Amino acid sequence: MNFIKPLRMSIAVALGLAMSGCISLGAVEPPESLLTLSSTASAPAGSGAVTGTEGSAGAIAVLTPETPAKLDVLRVPVTVSETEIAYLQDAVWIEKPARLFRRLLGETLRVKGGALVLDNDDTPTLASQFVRGTLMDMTYDAQSSSVVVRFDAIRTDEAGAVISRRFEAREEGILPEAEFVGPAINRAANTVASEVADWVLNED
Repeated sequence: MNFIKPLRMSIAVALGLAMSGCISLGAVEPPESLLTLSSTASAPAGSGAVTGTEGSAGAIAVLTPETPAKLDVLRVPVTVSETEIAYLQDAVWIEKPARLFRRLLGETLRVKGGALVLDNDDTPTLASQFVRGTLMDMTYDAQSSSVVVRFDAIRTDEAGAVISRRFEAREEGILPEAEFVGPAINRAANTVASEVADWVLNED
């Protein structure tokens, strides 16, 4: 397959992949553009939320998800087979997928629920609910020509109960090129974020 760069499981190449998140490295050409996630439902200017007062909802803290090693990079993983992973050529995230998805989920919760949402590392307000989990996939599947976003969510409610649920969205018929894979992943990630937000806010 000429659209992917095979991942070789050797120490030398593993170190090279760890450094591949850099935009410029010696003679390596920088990508023409960087990929990101953007919410399809953004809070309007002037909107806000209040917590700590009678009748107000408690704050919701969204923590950075855990990720497998294949997502702990700035590249888009390609599932070639059950035992082989590669990376999509010329597809580079502006930031690691876990942090991009965290902010996307936070914005979605903010728009849907009207609650105070804490989705950054500076969280001085004590939250009453926590959303965390593991971002298992934000990848391209070469065998089915599809993108897959899979998130194992964990919610801790105000009573301290811990509930988990898996969410997944995919889009098929996507060409293996960054210009098509990036938008498709964004759409799938928005679908997952919306479903997670409904789950958290409705507490079902």
